[in-house]
Amino acid sequence: MTGLHMISRTLKCFRAAAIIPLALVATVSIAQTPSIVMASTTSTEQSGLFPYLLPEFKKATGIEVKVVAVGTGQAIDMGRRGDADVLFVHDQVAEEKVVAEGFAVKRFPVMYNDFVLIGPAADPAKTKGKDIAEALTKLNAGNASFVSRGDKSGTHAAELRYWKAAGVETPQFANYKACGCGMGPALNMAASIGAYVLADRGTWLNFKNRADLAVLVEGDSKLFNQYGVMLVNAAKHPQVKTAEGQRFVDWVTSPAGQAVIAGYKINGEQLFFPNATK
Repeated sequence: MTGLHMISRTLKCFRAAAIIPLALVATVSIAQTPSIVMASTTSTEQSGLFPYLLPEFKKATGIEVKVVAVGTGQAIDMGRRGDADVLFVHDQVAEEKVVAEGFAVKRFPVMYNDFVLIGPAADPAKTKGKDIAEALTKLNAGNASFVSRGDKSGTHAAELRYWKAAGVETPQFANYKACGCGMGPALNMAASIGAYVLADRGTWLNFKNRADLAVLVEGDSKLFNQYGVMLVNAAKHPQVKTAEGQRFVDWVTSPAGQAVIAGYKINGEQLFFPNATK
């Protein structure tokens, strides 16, 4: 073997020896960071709550939360399949059902805000006021442009309840558009075509592309929007990280977690109101 070959071989060995410990350090580092998967709604994510809340949880516990933000119906289905450890959603009827089916351990109320009807500031359908059923009756009668989430989310489920209260079993007027999308995209679509849309107040306050949209209907007691948190049941899915998931449930419903929720504001306005009960 020539001298050059020996030097080349020595350098390759040196590089390999340097790389292996670094890889080991990276592997150990990853292994030492516990994490959970939380299936939640687009409204909690797009309101900006999680980037504010979850670093505080990690600081308190060392546990990282990986969020999958989808409609509440899809989030609950993730729990049924065992694809999440914790559910953080806002459709109480569906939440109580998944607990009754045994796929989640117990439901805890955690916070609330409200829904609002958003629409063009000029309000061509004359919906402005406090009564959501009356407003939707006018939208249906006038064939107003309306964007629905249409995605089996908690917001979509609430919207369908309000249509039913307005005497409209299934909205079918020509300008009713179901986008099958999250809250942010639905608001973007409404802004682009000057349509009405039902939104949670949190996402609306964090929404930047408002065009000429404004809050038109608010304050109706039926617009109350409750969020719940649940641990997925390891008796159904043994891979669920019960200990870590329970720590999140305990923390977010504790005085410390509730204080963090209350502290999340945009331009001085509080987006969510903690109301956890044990």
